[in-house]
Amino acid sequence: MASSPRILLIDSYDSFTFNLAALCKRAIPECRVHIIKNDALPSHVLLPFLKYFDAVVVGPGPGSPENPTDVGVVKDIWHVEESVLTPIFGVCLGLQSLAVEHGARIQRLNVVKHGQVSEVLHDGADLFQGVGEVHAVRYHSLHVELPAGTDHLEPLAWADDGEENGRVLMALKHAYKPFWSVQYHPESVCTTSGGISVLRNFWRLATEWSAAHGRTTLPWTPAVEAAVGPCWPSVRAEATTKFDPQHTSTPVTTRTLRLPTLDATQICESLGVEDESGDFVLLDSAAAPGRFTIIGCLTGTSARITYFVGDSFVRLRQGRDVALVELGSLDIWAWLTSYMRRKRAHGGIPDVPFWGGLVGYLSYELGVHTLTPTPPRSGSPHPDVNLVFVERSIVIDSHTKTVYVQSILSGDEGWVEDMTARLQSLASSPNPSVQRTTPAQVSSPGLDPVVTLPDRSEYISKIVAAKEWLSSGDSYELCVTAPTRIRARKAPSAVARGTSSSWELYKTLRSRNPAPHSAYIRLHPSTLLSSSPERFLSYSRAPDSLCQLRPIKGTVRKAPGITRAVAEELLAGSKKEVAENLMIVDLIRHDLHSVVGDDVHVRQFCSVEEYETVWQLVSVIEGRPAPSVKDKTHSDLGWEVLRASLPPGSMTGAPKKRSVEILRDLEGGERGIYSGVLGYADVGGGGDWAVIIRSCFKHEERPPTRDALRSRQQETSSSIGHANDVSSGDAAASNTSQALTPESLFEEWTLGAGGAITALSEPEAEWDEMITKVESVLRAFKDIGSK
Repeated sequence: MASSPRILLIDSYDSFTFNLAALCKRAIPECRVHIIKNDALPSHVLLPFLKYFDAVVVGPGPGSPENPTDVGVVKDIWHVEESVLTPIFGVCLGLQSLAVEHGARIQRLNVVKHGQVSEVLHDGADLFQGVGEVHAVRYHSLHVELPAGTDHLEPLAWADDGEENGRVLMALKHAYKPFWSVQYHPESVCTTSGGISVLRNFWRLATEWSAAHGRTTLPWTPAVEAAVGPCWPSVRAEATTKFDPQHTSTPVTTRTLRLPTLDATQICESLGVEDESGDFVLLDSAAAPGRFTIIGCLTGTSARITYFVGDSFVRLRQGRDVALVELGSLDIWAWLTSYMRRKRAHGGIPDVPFWGGLVGYLSYELGVHTLTPTPPRSGSPHPDVNLVFVERSIVIDSHTKTVYVQSILSGDEGWVEDMTARLQSLASSPNPSVQRTTPAQVSSPGLDPVVTLPDRSEYISKIVAAKEWLSSGDSYELCVTAPTRIRARKAPSAVARGTSSSWELYKTLRSRNPAPHSAYIRLHPSTLLSSSPERFLSYSRAPDSLCQLRPIKGTVRKAPGITRAVAEELLAGSKKEVAENLMIVDLIRHDLHSVVGDDVHVRQFCSVEEYETVWQLVSVIEGRPAPSVKDKTHSDLGWEVLRASLPPGSMTGAPKKRSVEILRDLEGGERGIYSGVLGYADVGGGGDWAVIIRSCFKHEERPPTRDALRSRQQETSSSIGHANDVSSGDAAASNTSQALTPESLFEEWTLGAGGAITALSEPEAEWDEMITKVESVLRAFKDIGSK
């Protein structure tokens, strides 16, 4: 065997594959792992290449070993000729395929085991030599039954499920070929003892078999690498865009202020946030554990970047100039990486995470498109990438009550000084809040907001269908969602201005449901209001380059009697909540491993954290890029990690590819902005993105101009005065409806909500949970008429 063994890992489109690759690297010293999809090469091409590998690992995956499209070349690898016979270790679907190809039967479990830990019983021999007690994570709804009298397969371990499923096979080997396998997941973060120790035993058995049978591995060649791909970790060619060492970065100009009384909403209003003719971005840490609030001070020439999935170009607008920039050989992720490399800046205050850069949102469908081809679209009103390049900004540190005024424009010290003085004046005025005239509320029969919820029976039927997909082995967890449409009455102050109520609505949402990742993003034609509690991904500037993901699965609303101890019992003590969290943690580890390499760790697992209005079950996963990855990407990993991690696993389920395909059919439509991410990419190299939940959004194709707003405001004010003069009753309603048309009084919003469906889910309870999430945002609409 070579000093650096080569392992071929066959991936059946699973979401834990790279965790298994990392386990191989830990268990087999100096090994090189090459990962290939089970349908990348036909069997007659791939199987002769086995001579170049020391062992094969057949990973888990969705579906059934009896379905050829689910297993691809795996079904043939057990029947190779003696000349290419290679030691193989199978996991989950790998075990099932080995068994089926040698006469075993596949059956459904009576009680599905997804994200659950079981004791694995063994006799301490073979794969389990010296292993001791094993508690392993299981992700399966199918299991193997060995026929009586089989002489090809030897069972090695079992789980005793008692009345649920009885005795379930957990490991087996071939009687005379070098094939071993386990049903459980040795790579899961919660598998103890039966993980790295079992894989080390496989490697010992494999080397012993190869030595005894005189098997040698052929020297590696460029032709083999061209066929099967480079060893992991590797960097996509698109992500290694040539770095120009002659490019000079821009210095950041900063002024620091101590203004403890100044609030983000006051600053926004002083900057004209209510002028709907322009774009505006606010990333608002409105509650703990959020810390930094970012306000973009946009100009008429701030660069806007929009992109729709399927387009071959990016739309780049600056003022009235619009350019369609062809992607060429790049995808959107590599294009964004290249764009930000040209915008690099230096010299900002290190503790401030944002010096300037791109702010906005990325849609759910953008992430889906990297996993599976997107069907032809009839036309989405919202761009899939909607970003603005912020050159001037105000950042508020809620911990230190410090305000930072920043610019990355050359020679912009004058603006920085003017804004500094403006903020000081605003903070020192007797009433620092922006003054405005609020007209009397106009009420009229039939003008209450109209809320169109998902159809209850249809939503429940989708949950039932989702559970069937879980039982068939196609997914471990499915996050089923549905949109709610709201035709909402505008705030009287917005009616008077002749604009949207988006800002008043945001302030109401912020007051009622403050969140660490609140946001007001108005990038025409889309307006997004967020009260998201969930950070998706943050990544720090080089040289640290730390990536962190913080998935949330499990929430208990604060109420009298709901102490920390009670919340921990309800969340950390719940088998269902922990199983949901575990599945997403393992999925995220896989996503992160796929980009950075093997340096990925779970820093916190299923801990209960306290937020403003809720207790939540939160895990923390961190990773740092391998030196080879940093060298090839110049530490510009943020967009690549986003590409690999979207859509958020907490909003899809696992395995992710098969899950999003199932959800697309179940839900029957695009999610759009909902369950994408919002946040920023910093010119210093860092970034921070949150999952778009507890949020609402709307579309407005043509924002009114300032002149049109002034004209509409005069007309509307006159109408309001007339409406207040008429008598009550039918005549008043008639006159008011004539003066104030529905178009001027109402606007339409969409909010999405849903829940993770597991084998333990109760359809009626899942409907109730979805409605509870809708109501957390809906309450703001019920209040808006009185603002």
